[in-house]
Amino acid sequence: MRPINGDDVIKAVASCSAALRTVLDRDWRAARAGRLEWDCHTTAFHVAEAFIGYAANLAGRAQDAYVPFELTLDEGTDNAGLLHVIETTGALLAATVRTAPPGVRAYHPYPFRSADRVGFAAMGIAEVLLHTYDIAEGLGIPYEPPADLAESVLAWLFPHVQPGPAAWPTLLWATGRGELRGRDPVTEWRWQNNLVIPAERFTLVGVRPAVAHDLQLGGDGGFDWLEGGPYEGTREASTYLMKAYEAGVHRPEFGVFVLVRHEDGRAIGGIGFHGVPDDDGRVEIGYDLVEGARGEGYATEAVRALTEQALAREDVDLVFACIERDNTPSQRVVDRAGFTRATVEEERIAHEEHGLEGGLLLYTRR
Repeated sequence: MRPINGDDVIKAVASCSAALRTVLDRDWRAARAGRLEWDCHTTAFHVAEAFIGYAANLAGRAQDAYVPFELTLDEGTDNAGLLHVIETTGALLAATVRTAPPGVRAYHPYPFRSADRVGFAAMGIAEVLLHTYDIAEGLGIPYEPPADLAESVLAWLFPHVQPGPAAWPTLLWATGRGELRGRDPVTEWRWQNNLVIPAERFTLVGVRPAVAHDLQLGGDGGFDWLEGGPYEGTREASTYLMKAYEAGVHRPEFGVFVLVRHEDGRAIGGIGFHGVPDDDGRVEIGYDLVEGARGEGYATEAVRALTEQALAREDVDLVFACIERDNTPSQRVVDRAGFTRATVEEERIAHEEHGLEGGLLLYTRR
């Protein structure tokens, strides 16, 4: 797993070009594209539309809808000309990804209504890989893209999908284009860009599996950390996120988030949940800050923002935190964030029935 960039978009387009140049003499309008309802010509044009649409939204910083324009082909454009349009619009997306600042997000509807530069690159790569496969299937030629591109698309856009024995068959299965042994067929699917939650002084940026993988290995996850970061709790949480991803039970809404400060773009800490809500709608929260960011109220602000995001959901009734008895600063954090100390009976039940470790205090917020 590695970061996706503009070079990967170019690599994906080259893979498409190499396959489709072998069938430029065929009638793309007469052949249905794999399992799609579109013909191969329409599908190829859709790839170019996706490229230019993603590039426009990212370059124009669109926030509420796609930039209002359409791509059209000149009358009489042949297959070679259409392939050139794909290559050109792919190059435009790659250039936009390369030049966009790291924190910039723009409109995309699924599922959280925005994507960053890596998300737009990954979506562009997904479009061209999958639709080249559709076209190739419709025209009866083989196609398989570079394995690292398929693996990156899964790690950046399909955090809810358990990795399979090989990336490309898994991506085909996850998008309803193939079978995977031991798994039910997929009939409906969406990819997922990462969730971001705004706060007053920073943004909580959802950590994707590819980022968590880098963090657990000692990397920076692509963030510009304040000196001393990321703290050990963020790395440990990333390890748990990867375990959930590999088991196929990761849900991004209940994953790990990095606090990225507005004033300078620096990452100052991590916060997240210890898993998905249980059957009673209870979910545990945890957090840490880089030492240089402590004492400024950042932790309280982060806990409040993430807790309110969770409690707004129908599947969450209670958010709780388990804190060591001698960790007074952390107790103050949750207290200021609206949590209350559990009753003696609630703590007894937590210890006896839910495995709360001895010596830990239970704080809750509904």
